[in-house]
Amino acid sequence: MSISLFQAFLMGVVYYLGIIGTPWTTVLGSASLFQKPLVAGTLVGLILGHPAEGVIIGAAIQLPYIAFISAGGTIPSDPGLAGVLGTAFAIVGNVDPATAITIAIPFGLLGTVVWVLHMTIDVAFVHMADKAAEQGDLKKVCFLHVVPPQIVAFAISVIPVMLGAYFGADYMARLVAMLSNDVLHVLQVIGGVLPALGVAMNLRSISRPNSMAFYMLGFILSVYLGLDTIVIAVLGFIIAWFYTQLQKENG
Repeated sequence: MSISLFQAFLMGVVYYLGIIGTPWTTVLGSASLFQKPLVAGTLVGLILGHPAEGVIIGAAIQLPYIAFISAGGTIPSDPGLAGVLGTAFAIVGNVDPATAITIAIPFGLLGTVVWVLHMTIDVAFVHMADKAAEQGDLKKVCFLHVVPPQIVAFAISVIPVMLGAYFGADYMARLVAMLSNDVLHVLQVIGGVLPALGVAMNLRSISRPNSMAFYMLGFILSVYLGLDTIVIAVLGFIIAWFYTQLQKENG
């Protein structure tokens, strides 16, 4: 299976929409849903004509990043790039979800380079906006705050991903075909351990009295009442909404 140039371009757009600070799918400065490997993987699967594989692989890649937090302007890894290219190459190489995780993690680390480059270039626009503010030109400040940074973000995200997906798909497929069963088994074992690390980090983040009560409630609903995950998620959303409203009223 190969990836066309148009498909590769669409994957680059998916990655761009997941970059922190992209205004089209979220508010500036916050993370986008497209950054989640589950969402990015699903969209990549649709682009490649394999939606079911995209959802399965994207969900697997999501597990190591389930407790992902970007704080203070730093990004330890890029789940968006891991979800896009990891899913694409896993589908092209026809590998299992565990192996897909091992393939995706290095792309997540490589994505930090894109993030640093993005933030470094944007500093120039900040200085331009400062000068415009000194002159009282509010329209120019707004323009410099949104338009040039988004053009840069689009260029440094779409172009590398498009080229990587287009030229790298065949190489990845041949590489997977050359690997022996022993090597693939090692990758599967490593890929099986990484989700456990993500789940452990997530459990540590919720191991607080207020959060742990909700976790135990979900555990009881799942184990003892046998409810499906989707049902528990809907109930959790309803409970969280009422809890937030009560917190606002008491605060």
